[in-house]
Amino acid sequence: MSYREKVAWLSLLAILVAFGPYFAVVATAPPDDTLPNLRQLWLFAIAVAVQLAILGAGHALFRLRTPEEAREPADERDLAIQRRSVSIAYGTLIAGVIMVAIIMPFYAGGWAIVNGAIFAIVLAELVSYGVTVVAYRRQS
Repeated sequence: MSYREKVAWLSLLAILVAFGPYFAVVATAPPDDTLPNLRQLWLFAIAVAVQLAILGAGHALFRLRTPEEAREPADERDLAIQRRSVSIAYGTLIAGVIMVAIIMPFYAGGWAIVNGAIFAIVLAELVSYGVTVVAYRRQS
């Protein structure tokens, strides 16, 4: 498994572990629209901190175990996979932004829109890393 594939798997895991519980809590106990909603801000801060901790520990482990792979520049295959995954994720993000910015204001407001935007970003990242993983798996 290449270094970039490992990083993609790590990123998928970090996003799922951090934001899976976040969205589960938001879905089961939607936040009220009072400002500032410190509970909601803390939930988001915890999710981001968990994601950063997983990514930091994973990258450190990868660099310690295989430092030569971590320093290796991206080849043409890596760049092609990155271009494809980013372009597909961009389409996902644009669809999410259209939903959040154009459609949701007609029936929702406040934290529902904020969480919709966060979900669109997280979903686009999942798509990007998912396409990367699938592309590396197909080529190995």
